[in-house]
Amino acid sequence: MSETFAPQLRFDGRVAVVTGAGRGLGRAYAQLLASRGAKVVVNDAGGGLDGTGVDSGPAEQVVAEITAAGGQAVACSASVATREGGQAIVGAALECYGRIDVLVHNAGNVRRGSLKEMSYEDFEAVLDVHLRGAFNVLRPAFPVMCQAGYGRIVLTSSIGGLYGNHNVANYAAAKAGVVGLANVAALEGAAEGVRCNVIVPAAVTRMAEGIDTSAYPPMGSELVAPVVGWLAHESCSVTGELFIALAGRVARAVVAESPGVCRASWTIEDVGSHLDAIRYVEAPLIFPVVPDGHAQHIRYSFELAQRCGDQGALHG
Repeated sequence: MSETFAPQLRFDGRVAVVTGAGRGLGRAYAQLLASRGAKVVVNDAGGGLDGTGVDSGPAEQVVAEITAAGGQAVACSASVATREGGQAIVGAALECYGRIDVLVHNAGNVRRGSLKEMSYEDFEAVLDVHLRGAFNVLRPAFPVMCQAGYGRIVLTSSIGGLYGNHNVANYAAAKAGVVGLANVAALEGAAEGVRCNVIVPAAVTRMAEGIDTSAYPPMGSELVAPVVGWLAHESCSVTGELFIALAGRVARAVVAESPGVCRASWTIEDVGSHLDAIRYVEAPLIFPVVPDGHAQHIRYSFELAQRCGDQGALHG
């Protein structure tokens, strides 16, 4: 069936929580979900780009836009950075609408600085929103979803989290941590009807302040929101995966390994002499998180070790 005539994927009867939804990407997510029938909790503390300050205006403005368009939404200005804030955000969904089906953690802040100079305070402040914030909303939502036998969770990483970037050690560390958290949610939710995936988005929003974007191709939030919409929908058929959405390109990112080299014993010199074979990734191994990537990884290594013991040094 062509895309033109595909039935519209809707969220009627579903309740979605979107953090950081007062501006930028989160606003686009909230508006798209609401336009497809979801009842949305629009969460945004409304602070500055560095995470300081509180302003209920941005969240309330998005709610006003959604309701003016005929949708249903409520605003919540609690901060994801605290345990109490996370509980209040999820609590808003349960109190107003009696359930939570979708959780999109998008809230973020930026505090730039070189690794040589970054303050401990700035490192913690960014982890508080991106990584601890993800846990602070996931922790109260996850058991409710598991009890209901249904849930869709979308956590936000970054190309900075996958590949690093200058002057954002705090941001990169937090975004890498989100991937590990999402993997556990995918594993533990698999038997409960709860799916969790990661969006790795890029769009020209407030977060791009200070970056010269004059030569960028179109990179609006509307190029990312449909990917999050699909990951949040009941028809989402995957879990434990990472999806890139950048300048109209949608792709899957994976953790891959080289087949490696297995020996019955190693010396420091052996590692150096086998380095090319150890690092050879032309035939990568990919262990999907679900159903058992962790165990599959161990089994692969154990089986090689057994064969190595029986036959001597083996190349994987």
